[in-house]
Amino acid sequence: MKILLINKFLYPKGGDAISTLNTGRLLRLKGHKVLYWGMDHPLNREYSHKNSFVTYVDFNTSGAINKQIKMALNILYSLEAKRKVEKIVCAEKPDLVHLNNFAHQISPSIIHVFKKYNIPTVMTMHDYKLVCGSYTLLSKNGICELCKNGKFYNCLFECCVKDSRVKSFLNMVEMYLHHKILHIYDFIDIFIAPSMFLEMKLREMGFKGEVLYLPNFVNLDGCTPGNNGTEKDIVYFGRLSKEKGLFTLIDAMKGVKGVGLKIIGEGPIKEDLERKVEVFGCKNIRFLGYKTGEGLKNEVRKSVAVVVPSECFENNPLSVIEGFSLGKPAIGARIGGIPELAKDNETGLTFEPGSADDLRSKIEYLIERPEKIIEMGKNARDFVERHLSAERHYERLMEIYECAVRSRNDRLAQKDWPKRKEMV
Repeated sequence: MKILLINKFLYPKGGDAISTLNTGRLLRLKGHKVLYWGMDHPLNREYSHKNSFVTYVDFNTSGAINKQIKMALNILYSLEAKRKVEKIVCAEKPDLVHLNNFAHQISPSIIHVFKKYNIPTVMTMHDYKLVCGSYTLLSKNGICELCKNGKFYNCLFECCVKDSRVKSFLNMVEMYLHHKILHIYDFIDIFIAPSMFLEMKLREMGFKGEVLYLPNFVNLDGCTPGNNGTEKDIVYFGRLSKEKGLFTLIDAMKGVKGVGLKIIGEGPIKEDLERKVEVFGCKNIRFLGYKTGEGLKNEVRKSVAVVVPSECFENNPLSVIEGFSLGKPAIGARIGGIPELAKDNETGLTFEPGSADDLRSKIEYLIERPEKIIEMGKNARDFVERHLSAERHYERLMEIYECAVRSRNDRLAQKDWPKRKEMV
């Protein structure tokens, strides 16, 4: 099978990109031809058809007013993305398209190309963009579900997007255009939810598409479980942003004796976190910067547990799964899809989101019981081997692809569905 994998970032920038690249490697290992398409970026590896990639967009930089207007229009409907993806579709004639994260920098305009040529299309959902204008189900006041059942005007009223009226208005218009006017997501055959929580929450919010559950996976080659922790540390690795609960984590570490915390990653609040650690005088907290590959694995192996203090509806966090693969239990907030992985006293411990006291008590409980660290670490590794292995993921993914092909064929049989155009 020839599969076109799409994600706006095609280097290991975040969970969505890592998941996309992992999926591509797995499919190639199984003998499929995999094509990649997304944004051009200097950190991309050498991809075929890279000349057809979308021009890199960075919304965090300022520019001339005409450039800002162009970027805003491309969020709504990018003619460049549509034209360029059609070029690769006609050149390669893929059997199936697997979408990941493409909102804003690419836009859903590309879906019209797959409808035009009637290519079976699936989409892995890495966030809540299909039901939430800000994609996080967060506003400045915390968890927010006011956009439920298509009430996207609340994105503007609550000023959900970076506390900006202009950006919130643009995202509101985007949601109404794509979901209420163009109905563009209706042309995707199957939506993949990596967590049962995500599937449930989308239903609660009024989403009507066909959703199938398929969690993330980890390739266990090279993931030899570590020892019981040569360092008496817990480790956080991931993006350093407000919704990840890192301020709560630092509050929790204040007063904890004999335990260290390693924070691995980069993000917009790093300097604020460093200042807080300095003010608190927490000598047991270290910032190790961005790490990947064996460097990251080695830091996790030396730790006793992975901590995930998120205060948002996490989907299916790779940090937990990767920690499990190395035989490390997780201390995770009781929110979103985290409890599906960190099961209390089996593969880890959970705590009340935002509660430094509860998190501190769970850290102390675990550290004082080294036998529990060993037991839960073994359970965590076993959980990955049984439920989150590459082989199990591939089998289920093929079932989903076949379901998408059948769905597309069923649509073609309908009189009101246009016949397939030749990709020339």
